[in-house]
Amino acid sequence: MRKVRSTVAEALEGILGDGMTIMSGGFGLCGIPEALIEGIERSGARDLTVISNNAGVDGIGLGRLLATRQIRKMISSYVGENKLFAEQYLSGELELEFNPQGTLAERIRAGGAGIPAFYTKTGVGTLIAEGKEVRGFGDDDYVMETGLVADVSLVHAWKGDAEGNLVYRMTARNFNPMMASAGRITIAEVEHLVPTGAIDPDHVHTPGIFVDRIVHVPDPTKHIEQRTLRPAESV
Repeated sequence: MRKVRSTVAEALEGILGDGMTIMSGGFGLCGIPEALIEGIERSGARDLTVISNNAGVDGIGLGRLLATRQIRKMISSYVGENKLFAEQYLSGELELEFNPQGTLAERIRAGGAGIPAFYTKTGVGTLIAEGKEVRGFGDDDYVMETGLVADVSLVHAWKGDAEGNLVYRMTARNFNPMMASAGRITIAEVEHLVPTGAIDPDHVHTPGIFVDRIVHVPDPTKHIEQRTLRPAESV
């Protein structure tokens, strides 16, 4: 099966639809599948549930889909950098399922591993546990959390080959490997597309078996959320 597609539109063709659940990799603006997100914007798909650590920032990444009102619900762990995200949530326009960050990561990992649910101490006795099963193990209580699986997972990788084997670079690795395994269909945008066999098997982070489509996106913009510079030293 040919996995490499020539454009973002071709990579998304025949897959997107209203009401879908989509996982989007990245942390803040680091490692986000920005080209694929913009492809979703152009597709016009609406009423989406998006699983992502956060929703980018205003005008960048998932922030673009918030601006077009294409997202109905976010399953996230962080709101802070996006004013529109906060405004839509507080006004009741956007549904939000808040997760502790580690719980979100484990829910995604569990979904990819075929684990329907697990127990964790995180959130016991708080709003996080409301409506969920709480069970005692030993002397402590644990809350049950369910695994997450998406209709489509969108990930960004530094390098990939025609079989879909992926390598992530440094902190851009973040949520991407877990989400790649937890999508019924996984689409990867890669900065460097190399011939099959060019990646050392010991360097592969996501095996190609998890990846359905790949699009080459060279030289993507690397955004910085909060640029902090120290004062210039006086001479």
